[in-house]
Amino acid sequence: MPFHVEGLVAIIVFYLAILFVGIWAAWRTKNTGSDGDRSEAIIVGGRDIGLLVGGFTMTATWVGGGYINGTAEAVYVPGYGLAWAQAPIGYALSLVVGGLFFAKPMRSKGYVTMLDPFQQIYGKRMGGLIFIPALMGEMFWAAAIFSALGATISVIIDVNINISVIISALIAILYTLVGGLYSVAYTDVVQLFCIFLGLWISVPFAMSHPAVTDIGITAVHEIYQKPWLGFIIAPDIFTWLDNFFLLMLGGIPWQAYFQRVLSSSSAMYAQVLSFLAAFGCLVMALPAILIGAIGASTDWNQTEYGMIDPKSKDEADMILPIVLQYLCPVYISFFGLGAVSAAVMSSADSSILSASSMFARNIYQLSFRQSATDKEIVWVMRITIFLFGASATAMALLAKSVYGLWYLSSDLVYIIIFPQLLCVLFIKGTNTYGAIAGYLFGLLLRITGGEPYLYLQPLIFYPGWYKDDDNIYIQRFPFKTLAMLTSFFTNIGVSYLAKYLFESGTLPPKVDFLDAVVAKYSKENMDKTTLVKNDNIILNELAPVNPRHSLTLSTTFTNREAFSDIDSSPDVSNAEDN
Repeated sequence: MPFHVEGLVAIIVFYLAILFVGIWAAWRTKNTGSDGDRSEAIIVGGRDIGLLVGGFTMTATWVGGGYINGTAEAVYVPGYGLAWAQAPIGYALSLVVGGLFFAKPMRSKGYVTMLDPFQQIYGKRMGGLIFIPALMGEMFWAAAIFSALGATISVIIDVNINISVIISALIAILYTLVGGLYSVAYTDVVQLFCIFLGLWISVPFAMSHPAVTDIGITAVHEIYQKPWLGFIIAPDIFTWLDNFFLLMLGGIPWQAYFQRVLSSSSAMYAQVLSFLAAFGCLVMALPAILIGAIGASTDWNQTEYGMIDPKSKDEADMILPIVLQYLCPVYISFFGLGAVSAAVMSSADSSILSASSMFARNIYQLSFRQSATDKEIVWVMRITIFLFGASATAMALLAKSVYGLWYLSSDLVYIIIFPQLLCVLFIKGTNTYGAIAGYLFGLLLRITGGEPYLYLQPLIFYPGWYKDDDNIYIQRFPFKTLAMLTSFFTNIGVSYLAKYLFESGTLPPKVDFLDAVVAKYSKENMDKTTLVKNDNIILNELAPVNPRHSLTLSTTFTNREAFSDIDSSPDVSNAEDN
């Protein structure tokens, strides 16, 4: 394949435009948070992200390179088709569920990151444990889409994959480094526009190519391969449901989502943003679905691609750039490539910022350096943005099973973080003992179920398992959802059991080594006033504080100024009377 100078120029123009917007957004908002909250401004954008920019940035976070490439691939692969393209409807419903049930309680309490409620209720150690799968999900996701971008660019303009990945990552890291959420949000507007325009311009040209049969015919009739509408055989129904619930419910507990929710100016706006993004995800999936259908309707013998179709060459995952390259005019394919590149950066920058935000606030500040200055936190964020971005880039270049690692880490987000988030927001009485037990049981059931992408053999064989052609064990039983439910009910059961044993006197108070029941609000747990500022929420709207009998109420709080603000709180008065 010849080297395409025009394609390289087009990519450079796209990248420079996005970089310019990112730096402009950073310059425009450089004084935001200058009163001592610059770190919070970087994380949640000063909580003044409007509906338009907020809707674009939340949509762009989901509509990334993996989203559009994966949707096109699912529709194209024979035997799967549109029936197995679950991401559009799954993520759209995830945003709807998040908007209905999770956005309001998170935003109304004035949290800064997704991990704040875990550290408030379960303590800093549990917050650190939750950080591990959250970090893995964000990092492996960024690495996977960087890897996909390199392969996509190499298909169309034939440049070295490593160079394209490194340059793309550097640009995303640079504007995220200088502007935080503001740069990410404003570049998302440009990127989403590029995705929409680039893909929709490509579709008519690809559809009118002489080698393409009417997609209405190939949807239900076998011409070059099985119909692209696809089908679900009876034994695979539970697998389909398992994956669907993973997308719908596992798509909620991500810092990239809650970063947008918490940046909204109000709880109502946070909900509206979620609904707008759900609609945006469905709309943005349409051109990817059509491109997958076009790939399934093409006689590749009539194209320059060759006699063997992409599926037979194991290039089904590259069907979108292949369609752009071989079924569209050169200038159109380059425009479509710009759309794919924009899609990748719109997700990668969000993941890098999310990982950095959680580390700087919940690990560095709240767990180790509660006295850290705002300037110190800002520098920690900048350093970790660079380090996490470099790590994701290195994994994209070196790891041979990045997608397998991402699948496994996204499963852990669904199995571990989602049930913990349910408990911490909606189930009263859960504590650190239940959270740790649920965490470990969920992790155990997931790991022992195996992972085909990593060639990890299962230790537990659920009903319906079989070996595929590569001698890899496949589980048809919905064991991921089983692991999630087990984690959820274990948390509740162990929490209530621990509460009963300590409060009934069966276990002495000294055995409460996590300070989770007898001294639930001791120094181990993150004080409300550390997590939530007075201008964000009235403290007495939270659960009443029950002090340890051996301590006075004032020594229970680490922030004396905040304590003085709630002297007249009815909850405090009642506690003192007791």
